[in-house]
Amino acid sequence: MSYFNVRVYGLLINNKNEVLVSDEQSGGRMFSKFPGGGLELGEGLIEALKREFIEECNAEIEVLEHLYTTDFYEQSSFNDSQILSIYYMVKEVHPLILNFKTEPFDFDEGALQSFRWISLDKLKTDDVTFKTDKNAIELLLKQYDL
Repeated sequence: MSYFNVRVYGLLINNKNEVLVSDEQSGGRMFSKFPGGGLELGEGLIEALKREFIEECNAEIEVLEHLYTTDFYEQSSFNDSQILSIYYMVKEVHPLILNFKTEPFDFDEGALQSFRWISLDKLKTDDVTFKTDKNAIELLLKQYDL
């Protein structure tokens, strides 16, 4: 194990009780996760999450509350680091303007990322790839009594 990899993610729920999921292709893998990414040196968690939403979704967000922090060992799927993920509930400052998809991995030509909404009453842990995201879904569903 060579280093820690701190990640921060936002769970954005719209007015239709749907959560935003990002489908991505990177490092020869395809995966589904929540919007967010890696903390950069000198950044705070909230600052990093806001930056990630601007980079990925071209959207300004407000961070509402902490949902979950990884509480088990997880090695990265992409390198020799130990992952530490922090999840926050967020809301958009302005409506998102993205080309939302209905199917996983429905990338526009030349794109390696797409976004889709999943209704909370249909959300399952299998809708995301990584164990920490699955834990976040379980906590989210408990919070909404689903």
